[in-house]
Amino acid sequence: MKLLHVGFSNSVAIDKIVAIITPETAVAKRLRDLGRENNNLIDCTMGRKLRSMVLTDSDFIFLSAMRPEALTQRLEKPAVSGEEEAVED
Repeated sequence: MKLLHVGFSNSVAIDKIVAIITPETAVAKRLRDLGRENNNLIDCTMGRKLRSMVLTDSDFIFLSAMRPEALTQRLEKPAVSGEEEAVED
């Protein structure tokens, strides 16, 4: 299972991510309020400015202090680990 680091030692499973959105839109604000009401909102900002929201297929919403562009770059960058570096002959 691969994880996306969303800031301050918090990670989200990449398989579960549906979208990464900016929080300024009216839809994002409604989703944030709905998540707060349903206890599905996870604040990973540690008091910093909210810059992105990570939506998952299990209806959880992660709030991040990182820009959406930075998170998508981390998604696209191939992960390097000891298991993946092994060359199969």
